Amino acid sequence: MQSDENIIGNDKIPADLYPLINGLCTVGAELAKTIARGPLGQTLGGAVGENSDGDQQKALDVMADEAFAEALKSLGVRWYASEEQEEVVELDPSGRYALAIDPLDGSSNIDVNVSIGTIFSIFEAKEGANESFLRPASEQIAAGYIIFGPQTGLMVTFGNGTLFYVLSPDSGKFELANDHVVVPKESTEYAINASNYRHWSKPVRAYIDDCIAGAEGIHGKNFNMRWVASLVAETHRILTRGGIFLYPSDSRKGYEAGRLRMVYECAPMAFLVE
Repeated sequence: MQSDENIIGNDKIPADLYPLINGLCTVGAELAKTIARGPLGQTLGGAVGENSDGDQQKALDVMADEAFAEALKSLGVRWYASEEQEEVVELDPSGRYALAIDPLDGSSNIDVNVSIGTIFSIFEAKEGANESFLRPASEQIAAGYIIFGPQTGLMVTFGNGTLFYVLSPDSGKFELANDHVVVPKESTEYAINASNYRHWSKPVRAYIDDCIAGAEGIHGKNFNMRWVASLVAETHRILTRGGIFLYPSDSRKGYEAGRLRMVYECAPMAFLVE
């Protein structure tokens, strides 16, 4: 997967970051083709083990991780922190950037044709791997996700507004669709996995109970619950239609501090929304 060709316009992207963003989009476009093959891709949705966080790992997770790591070697990335890797990998000792990535978020949805995506976060690299990533999220210089669904799109921010690009089936390039993405102020949607209700803390239960009460409750209006089990899909809905996504900590073993990862899930999504 080469990134020699420009697959995305450069007028809204900082010049120093353009090669890296272009490289991410190039891999994303190739992944979109692979994902679109669905069952024709044979075992890509099959489980092959567990990743570093204990989640079930699909063949496509591994393929996506390998594709991004290979493409980024020549694009100024020194440190590469992936959900699919046990340790941070040094790609280029002279690289300027540290990139954290979830190569394929929501991969449990591969077999059922529901939106999945790639989440990434970019920092200026420091001398050490840990110090490059274990730092305030406000120090990110870029963050975004590529969503694979009815459309393949890139949602990205460089700290001055959020941009949305769509991969055009005609040109084969990511074209700017919205240069000022803003979360709607009002919404009647919330997303949470209600099957875990019995494990939640009292404040979380109380909040959801109020939503369920609808027009007869304290909010005085009805709500709809959503749950996709894909952080990219959930965030994309919020950026488009508003609402809230919750994946709270609960009483189950391993969930006491929640399950969302700060470096390559919470931090980049927060940067996009803010």
